Amino acid sequence: MPRMTRVEIAATPLGPFETNCYVLRDADDPARHCWIVDPGAGPGPVIDAVRRAGLVPQAVLLTHAHADHVAGVEEVRAAFPGVPVLLHRAEHAFLGDPQLNLSAFVGLPVSVGAADGALEPGMVLVLGGTRWRVLHTPGHSPGSITLVCDAAGEAIVGDTLFAGSIGRVDFPTSDPAAMHRSLHEELMALPDAVRVHPGHGPSTTVGRERASNPWLQDDGWADAD
Repeated sequence: MPRMTRVEIAATPLGPFETNCYVLRDADDPARHCWIVDPGAGPGPVIDAVRRAGLVPQAVLLTHAHADHVAGVEEVRAAFPGVPVLLHRAEHAFLGDPQLNLSAFVGLPVSVGAADGALEPGMVLVLGGTRWRVLHTPGHSPGSITLVCDAAGEAIVGDTLFAGSIGRVDFPTSDPAAMHRSLHEELMALPDAVRVHPGHGPSTTVGRERASNPWLQDDGWADAD
């Protein structure tokens, strides 16, 4: 009989925007491999927690490349040499460009070294005994992705969906129509019980947002933009 998938997801809000940095691992993995997702500014607490727990980072995964989600990448790289940084190829250029990653607009330019690889839609990533699907969920930004572990009922959604709200679509590289498609055709296609872990704020579920999130009640909201 196959074992039940047990995923541990530890969230640490980082930086002035309290961006959720997630450490993911298979709770039953004897090698104690983990992923670090979206290391924002000041990732020291996450680095310390990973070391204290004896975890071994296998990758830094970025849901998208806005500055508040990538500002700590170089500190994580320095702490764990050789760990690859992966994100959708549509935002590889964002890492080193303060205009694209929006840091120039707040007067604190952020520039991060080049990515080591791409997260492609349809890709399946393996962490211990867990499998995670990569969904392309653009709208907030062109390369936004979602990570879904179907067996555990968990989804890391970046700034596409929040508890009671959605990510902003008024940035220069945002696309309201693409956000509408990502929400309704990708995230709302997931089962109600799936737990949603956003880039900011508390976790929620697909079912809770389907029933109560005002941005998911009017299918035509994006058409007015």
